[in-house]
Amino acid sequence: MTVVPDMDENERDAGVVDEIIDFVASTPPKSFFLFAGAGSGKTRTLVAALRVLTGVEPRAPAPGAARDENEPSVRFARKLRARAQTIRVITFTKNAALVVTGRLGLNDLTRVATIHSFCWELIAGFNDDIREALLALNAEALAKARAAADARTRGPTARDNETIAELQAKAASIEKTPEFTYSPDRKRHGDGALNHSQVLSVTSWALRNRPTLRQILRDQHPVILIDESQDTMKNVLDALLEVVAEDPSRLMLGLLGDHRQRIYMDGHADLASVVPSKWETPKLQMNHRSQRRIVDLINDIWDSELQGRTQSNQAVRQHPRKEKSGGTVRLFIGDAKATPDEKLQREHLCEAAMEAATGVAAWRAGDPGHHTLALEHRLVARRGDFLDAFDALSLLDPEAVRPDAGGEATGPAAVQILLREMIDLAMCVDEHGIAADFLVTEVMHRYGRLVEMPEDGETRSQLLNGYQRAIDEFAALCGKPGVTVREILAPILRFGVFEADKRLRDAYDVTAPPPEAPKPRQPELVENRIARGWHGLFLCPWVQLRRFKAYLAGESSLATHQVVKGSEFEHVMVVMDDEDAGGFLFAYDRLFGAPPGDSDISNAGANKETSIDRTLRLLYVTCSRAKESLALVLWARDADQALAYASNSKWFLPGEVLSMPE
Repeated sequence: MTVVPDMDENERDAGVVDEIIDFVASTPPKSFFLFAGAGSGKTRTLVAALRVLTGVEPRAPAPGAARDENEPSVRFARKLRARAQTIRVITFTKNAALVVTGRLGLNDLTRVATIHSFCWELIAGFNDDIREALLALNAEALAKARAAADARTRGPTARDNETIAELQAKAASIEKTPEFTYSPDRKRHGDGALNHSQVLSVTSWALRNRPTLRQILRDQHPVILIDESQDTMKNVLDALLEVVAEDPSRLMLGLLGDHRQRIYMDGHADLASVVPSKWETPKLQMNHRSQRRIVDLINDIWDSELQGRTQSNQAVRQHPRKEKSGGTVRLFIGDAKATPDEKLQREHLCEAAMEAATGVAAWRAGDPGHHTLALEHRLVARRGDFLDAFDALSLLDPEAVRPDAGGEATGPAAVQILLREMIDLAMCVDEHGIAADFLVTEVMHRYGRLVEMPEDGETRSQLLNGYQRAIDEFAALCGKPGVTVREILAPILRFGVFEADKRLRDAYDVTAPPPEAPKPRQPELVENRIARGWHGLFLCPWVQLRRFKAYLAGESSLATHQVVKGSEFEHVMVVMDDEDAGGFLFAYDRLFGAPPGDSDISNAGANKETSIDRTLRLLYVTCSRAKESLALVLWARDADQALAYASNSKWFLPGEVLSMPE
């Protein structure tokens, strides 16, 4: 969009809503890719267009003109209603879907859901097609496994044979499954229960191989708008692109996103290159979120030429609002060889330095007014003082201890009594260790513990008295410093206040010492790992579980770099520590002068994605969360070299690059 010279700087994107309305309501419709950077008002733009396209509010007429009842957007809304069709909006998380739905209000011509829910609605009930899709996908995996085994000069390994046998058994199981189900909250398990990934893969296969499904999709939803399209699973997106290409007049696709904010590997590495050349490409140029200094920084981060970078630096340069002319940025660089305790102490000194630089008390250590982002979950657990709980729960279920972008993670299933019922009960206890009876009763009702009580009065009285004694003991323990999970669990299990998972009850009764931890890189039996997890959990301080639950639910002032996309905070500290994170996908040191690794050099030569590409996107995402001030903390393997490199970088202004406070 061309900006009129005397236009208000804050209104650079004023015409984008009208552009989207015209793309959707024109005959034939025009598919589009909307480039929408961090803080650009993408959701506001989307909702404004949808409210006009569905007739909730009229399109603003030209100055002095009356509303035209034959205007394309008015006709489009009438056509949707006459054909019982809806516009389908696909979001990345449940929370995002709720935000869009809330802003739309009552709107029966728009349906908003996550990509997983959308896909399941398409295929639910088509059990024969789901079975055939699963068998086809399994056959592909089996063919690859056999090819890999056959390619080995010494013949198939034991693991090859195990994989092939597992896939063959899986095919037999699929053949015998009569019905398939899906639960977004993962509460359905066993034969026929599909996981998130399977739902997406089956839908992609079905759209390509079932013309009837494509027909159903076009008949129900002539317009599909996909938010965060850069992270949408590439197979599903490709299938939808094929459906659009088959008949562009009957189905249009609107993609909204920003390739700079791609976090997950499921999406297209370069979405812009996948979008057909005939599509429209509107752009949102504003950043309404951040102060100018932060907007300038994220622009410069993306524009940079770095050794080992393969992703194009082409993107729309963002503009801050004219009233957001300030902002504070600091980079603190320290030696990665410092101990974990030393790092925590010095990060607190960084917070003090930010308070001095900004004059904002929210930067004080422990103040929830600023948000700390770390690269890896264990780093967050250490900084949030719940490392013992995190390590123990990780041994029980490594996949269940990681928060997701939507704040929908619930933790390991076997410990739900600790993370739900008992934490809810603890919320009823005051600082003196006294439980509020009314609140306790509400919790007991919530979890069905006062339903179907014994009819005999004496038996019922004994049961309720037992509950009361347990709750009084529990409440007293809540205020005891250092109380462990085993101690606080004892009265709850003894009196059966809540229904506990059998695995937890069995583990609680074990008094034998746990197996020894394996040596580094040595395999461990699953049962030994779980036994160590239970032992560590019962010894861990109860207060750590409460902190872990807050972190898991997204209620903590701490988070990992990967789960904050879409969030915004007044003040942000980004902790970059490759040494402690121990991963290989990201390497912040290499953004600050450290040489690329061997795999980076190899991948760059083949024009494949490198750790520099992934880390640069992650840095862009984390920096763009900040509204007012931003502290970057880099623990570098060569701190002096990183200081010199950063000081000469175009990213930072004089005085913004500092040695780690002592």
